[in-house]
Amino acid sequence: MVDIKEIRERVRYDEYEISLHAEKERYAEGVEISDLETTISNGEVLEDYPDDPRGPSCLILGYSQKRPIHIVCGYTPIGWVRIITVYIPKQPKWVDERTRAKGGSK
Repeated sequence: MVDIKEIRERVRYDEYEISLHAEKERYAEGVEISDLETTISNGEVLEDYPDDPRGPSCLILGYSQKRPIHIVCGYTPIGWVRIITVYIPKQPKWVDERTRAKGGSK
């Protein structure tokens, strides 16, 4: 299981990287770097993916500028946090920020 406290600490000390995919999604959604950091600092693990082929990861739900943001993250080989993707949860995949729509896959 991924530890949100450890993720927060790594982000606080700038020990994280943003994947190219996450960077594209962040830009498309209008999410700033500060929004990523704020989301992680007040976020919670919504889903845990211990068997992800890329390595253990999780879906974090947090808020920045009064909007919900989802961040999927895991770890790099040196133990930094890797932000895999970021998006604003919305229909049709999400009913609300905590509830996947039926058929809304991971």
